[in-house]
Amino acid sequence: MKVLAVAGSPRRGGNSDTLLDQAVAGAQSAGATVELVVLSQLSVRPCAGCERCFAAGRCVVNDDYQGLYDKVLEADALILASPIYFTNVSGWAKAFIDRFQCLWALRHVLKRPVPLPSGGRRRRAIFLAAAGSPNMHFDCAVSVVRAMFSTIDAVWVGSVCVNNIDQRGAVAQHPETLEQARELGARLVEQIGKS
Repeated sequence: MKVLAVAGSPRRGGNSDTLLDQAVAGAQSAGATVELVVLSQLSVRPCAGCERCFAAGRCVVNDDYQGLYDKVLEADALILASPIYFTNVSGWAKAFIDRFQCLWALRHVLKRPVPLPSGGRRRRAIFLAAAGSPNMHFDCAVSVVRAMFSTIDAVWVGSVCVNNIDQRGAVAQHPETLEQARELGARLVEQIGKS
C-alpha cells in the first residue's frame, strides 16, 4: 500500500510537520510504504486558470506538479499536513490544492473517472493542521481540503487539527494530540482494504 504524505509547511520541523511525522509512523506501523513530499522544496506554481486542462485532464504548466500528479494517482492514500494561516492552509498547500483543477476537469468537464490506484480501490485521505490562535476554527481549511480530496473521489478518513500552539515545536507538549495523529495514520491504512 502506497501512501503519499504531503508537507505543506514552508519550514521543516514545525508543528504540522511533527503531526505529519506521527501520522506517517502510524501508517508505516500498519504496513504502508510512505513517500514524503515537501512542497516548499518543489516548484509548484499556482493554477493559472488557463483551462487548457479541459482538453485532456492534465495540467500543462511545466513545473514539479507534473510529478506530483503521477504520485497522487499512484497513491492508495494521501495525507496533507499544513499550518493554518488566516483560517486556511499555507500558500504552498493551497497552490498544490488549486492544481487539482486538472483532475476536476477530468471528472466534470471530460466526464472521465479519475484513475484508481493499482489496487483498484478508492483512495483514502486525512488532513493534519496546526494553528497558533487559541480561538482557531478549522472549518475553512477542512472544507478546502475535503473539496480537494473529493475531486479524486477519496474517502475522508478524518483529521487532527490543533490550535493554540504558536511556538515552533509546541505540539510536542501535547502527547495526546501526537497519539491521535499516529492513530489516524494507522486507521488510514486500515481503511484502504475496505470498500
